[in-house]
Amino acid sequence: MNTTDMAMGLFRVCLVVVTAIINHPLLFPRENATVPENEEEIIRKMQEHQEKLQMEQLRLEEEVSRLVAEKEALRQIEDEDQQQQLEAHTTWDLWSTLCMILFLIIEVWRQDHQDGTFPDCLGADEDELSGPGGAPLRGLPLPNRATLDHFYEHCIRSATGDATRTREFVEGFVDDLLEALRSICNRNTDMEMEDFIGVGSMYENWQVERPLLCHLFVPFVPPEPYSFHPEFWCSRLSMPLERQGYGQIKVTLADGDSLGCICGKTKFGEDMLCLLHGRNRGAWPRSGGSNEMEDLLCSRESSYLDAMQVMKWFQTALTKAWHRISHKYEFDLAFGELDTPGSLKIKFRSGKFMPFVLTPVIQCNDSDLYFTSQLPKEPCRGAPASNTDWLLSFAVYERQFLRMTAKALPEGACHLSCLQIASFLLSKQSRLTGPSGLSDYHLKTALLHLLLSRQAADWKTSQLDVRLQELFCFLERSLLEKKLHHFFVGNHKVPEAMGLPEVVRRAEPLNLFRSFVLQRTLYRHTVDSFYEMLKNAPTLISEYSLHVPSDRASPPPKAVAL
Repeated sequence: MNTTDMAMGLFRVCLVVVTAIINHPLLFPRENATVPENEEEIIRKMQEHQEKLQMEQLRLEEEVSRLVAEKEALRQIEDEDQQQQLEAHTTWDLWSTLCMILFLIIEVWRQDHQDGTFPDCLGADEDELSGPGGAPLRGLPLPNRATLDHFYEHCIRSATGDATRTREFVEGFVDDLLEALRSICNRNTDMEMEDFIGVGSMYENWQVERPLLCHLFVPFVPPEPYSFHPEFWCSRLSMPLERQGYGQIKVTLADGDSLGCICGKTKFGEDMLCLLHGRNRGAWPRSGGSNEMEDLLCSRESSYLDAMQVMKWFQTALTKAWHRISHKYEFDLAFGELDTPGSLKIKFRSGKFMPFVLTPVIQCNDSDLYFTSQLPKEPCRGAPASNTDWLLSFAVYERQFLRMTAKALPEGACHLSCLQIASFLLSKQSRLTGPSGLSDYHLKTALLHLLLSRQAADWKTSQLDVRLQELFCFLERSLLEKKLHHFFVGNHKVPEAMGLPEVVRRAEPLNLFRSFVLQRTLYRHTVDSFYEMLKNAPTLISEYSLHVPSDRASPPPKAVAL
């Protein structure tokens, strides 16, 4: 019951009481009653009493009206407060949503549609480059040129002095190994191996890490009448981000007809393998078929080449080839890393070892591009989406560009010295804080961009300290912007004399740091590790200049015997 009802109930009780009093027989006798002598006095008192009751009624009505008005006012205030809170909450949610959408639009635009060349710190003010704790990059100075020269001569040049002998030994052995592999294959029905191609830092003359590692590409082609047709990711209308930089290899007949099988027309050797079918020589699987496919090089129910199957086939072929010639050598051969198909290691009886990598690759038409089955080592580059995705390698073009550029540079140019020192510092930092998203390939990519932007005279030997500082400046800007474009893909500044395929030149630039946008933990660790490397660089270079370690070789990894 509310206040209004209580007031009305009290008013009614008072009326009943007054009515009862007025009509009481003692006050108004009806029969044979004698009128009191003081009748006028009684009437006067009754009138006064009636007036008092009317006054009380008016007061009660005013009180009830006041209470009702107060209650209505309180209810209106509460309703207004609730409405204001609801409007404020709705407005905040709306602004939060709009801000989030705006932030995502800006981020997508910055990553995908921002035009212009690769972040260039060549003409930027060094004060704008923030280092650890907000300090500018130039606040972490590298040692002077004399210290850098001494460090390079005693810690880098001396460590790579036997690179030529290492290459000659490995190349001679690989020639013999591939010749043995060809001898056990039927040239009419099995894969055909071509001559190897040296790639990577060992053949670009800037490798620093010990032991020295030769990386060799081994192109292979299918037997007749099959042929390989590479498909670039950039030649398609749409491609998921994780598959950019990859491609697929379609297996067709040489005349361009759809994929078929010739195992019914050609007699295979006992150890030979049909490109499409396993040892059961079953028919190409149809929907609902029960035929099993074993040891296929093509993906199941697909005409695209399977990278994992090629890895297994290549390792098996290498094992057979080694067993054929092992009696000629006084050392053992073992597989090094199981996730790399051709990671091999020569083990001498003295306990020393010599690693090298043979990677099966497929040439892209008549260019120097190669599809490789080797999985990427960089944490910031994800694994391929499927087994039919092959990583596109520009290693041969990179080697050719460095050779072509070196011809125009002054004698004793410092470009490779900068790359070697940066690679040395990165390897030492990785041992201290673990691997990060920054790799030697990113260092080389940054150097290639600088070589294309700088004049030849800027790479004199006397400019080593300036160019090294500039290289780190370039990497810092790239990390802060999360953008490092691939040197060849979509780069119109690359000389046409390189012979790069037009489909690659016209492609959208490929950002090697794109994964940092989503992998925040990896990005934070990479940035912290980079600044820690810059901070430790002066002390590290000075220490290694005075105390050159006697044993630079890292402990040999576990090997799997062939």
